[in-house]
Amino acid sequence: MSPKKKIKINTESDASPPDSETQDINSKNEETSAAPTGDTGDTGDTGETDDVTAEDPVKELQEKLDAKDEEAKENYDKFLRISAEFDNYKKRSARELEDFRKFANQSLLKEMLSVVDNLELAIHSADENKAGESSLREGLDLTHREILRVFEKFQVTPIESRGKTFDPTYHEAVMQEETDEVPENTVTTEMQKGYLIHDRLLRPAMVVVAKPKTKPSDT
Repeated sequence: MSPKKKIKINTESDASPPDSETQDINSKNEETSAAPTGDTGDTGDTGETDDVTAEDPVKELQEKLDAKDEEAKENYDKFLRISAEFDNYKKRSARELEDFRKFANQSLLKEMLSVVDNLELAIHSADENKAGESSLREGLDLTHREILRVFEKFQVTPIESRGKTFDPTYHEAVMQEETDEVPENTVTTEMQKGYLIHDRLLRPAMVVVAKPKTKPSDT
């Protein structure tokens, strides 16, 4: 058996130690990796830009919200005005409808006034003519009362003029009468009756108005 051979193993690396140039490159790479990306000034600028960008959407939303609030107020004011105008329109329409109902028969009733006038003349004539038959007088009275009843139903009322102060709203003066028995501008005679329908003039009364007597001039 052959004797064992001893082999010496070199534990050191076979690779040659790095030269100086290689060491310089490695040191530069280490410095580069250790240095922070970008300088401090650039980092500060980027942070401020991010803050402004984050604030802009909030400001924009706030402006839009304020604009919508103002628009809502304007629309509400318009609604209030339109509502008030519509309420006034309803009231005005109701008044016009009520007036139409009250005065719809005004023309017809005005035409019937002449019938009443003729009946009253016939009644007065019968009173003066003693030869008139009593039955005719009674018939005229009944007809006259019936027509007045119809007038009353439709709120047609005669104007009381005799002894009242002349009022151009309800009276139409056809002549003047000199007298000292009543004050000046007092209605002394009613030539034709006037009538109201509700509170509206249907026909003015034709009247004679008093005036003071003329004093004879001294000679």
